[in-house]
Amino acid sequence: MNKTIILILRIIVAVILIQTLRFKFTAHPDSVYIFTKVGLEPYGRIGIGILELISALLILIPKTIWAGALLSISIISGAVLMHLTILGIEINNDGGSLFYLAVTILFLSLIILWNQRKKIPFIQLFLKFK
Repeated sequence: MNKTIILILRIIVAVILIQTLRFKFTAHPDSVYIFTKVGLEPYGRIGIGILELISALLILIPKTIWAGALLSISIISGAVLMHLTILGIEINNDGGSLFYLAVTILFLSLIILWNQRKKIPFIQLFLKFK
């Protein structure tokens, strides 16, 4: 896939992850509600916020794109699962925007990881023995 397109996808993922941090780190009522409902308030909210920040930074650094995408997929898969099982698609009349953002990040991160698959160290090691 075109390097420019992948760069744009990386920036989109990073921007979405970073812009949601202010809600987690400032204890916005919606964020507190979500994490209380899934039983992870306050440590889960702050911990996941830190992991999202790390993921956003890693996805922007050329040598760690794969790690950022993998971390993002791991975090956001949990978010999507929580929406589908405990929270529901719509939270506090948001029209499902948080769920759709999570699905967008998941989808874009999967594309980015697929694009970077040959740069993942343990995959390279496996391919050498093949």
